[in-house]
Amino acid sequence: MTSLRSLFLVGEIGGNDYIFPFIFGRTIKKIRPLMPQVVAAITRARCMLIEEGVVDLVVPGQFPIGCTSLFLTLFQSANESAYDPRTGCIKPYNVFAKYHANFLKKELQIMREQYPHARIMFVYYYITVMSIYRTPKHYGFYGGTLRSCCGGGGPYNLNTSAICGHTGSTACKDPSAFVDWDGIHLTESAYHHIAKGLIDDGFTSPPLLL
Repeated sequence: MTSLRSLFLVGEIGGNDYIFPFIFGRTIKKIRPLMPQVVAAITRARCMLIEEGVVDLVVPGQFPIGCTSLFLTLFQSANESAYDPRTGCIKPYNVFAKYHANFLKKELQIMREQYPHARIMFVYYYITVMSIYRTPKHYGFYGGTLRSCCGGGGPYNLNTSAICGHTGSTACKDPSAFVDWDGIHLTESAYHHIAKGLIDDGFTSPPLLL
């Protein structure tokens, strides 16, 4: 088998498997049992790549979905304890994302034992993005951390009747000042800081650069 020396970043996988059921009314309690299936699919995909010769593989976790303007809009709560007082994000959905990361990391350790010749690196997307949400101005984001740049109005600039790109929506003048682009995806500037964090700040385990 020929080794492929390129760095493979495949993911993040599994986000839509959780997000769409949430949007259509499934609760965290009902979706959590799906996690072993989602993580197993992720693991199988990575194993197939290694079997094809990949030796440097980056496996990302999930983003903190409780900070997205989509979830903040759809799952608003009158219960203040549901929100992180530091960031304004919805705590239960972020706890779910962290639970996924812990589950995935355990499976990756099994993969490392199965394929000792491969470098299987876990990417802490959650920690990387949360560092931005906690100190947005440090990264140059002044447009409102939890508001989307492109949307149709409302407290978080997300209106399900006028989502980004549809009639009634508008985009901000300076996307680089925003973290959230359209309610669920981040802006190019946010992704830039995430990439920088993975390369320079050690948000991978083991480290991306030796």
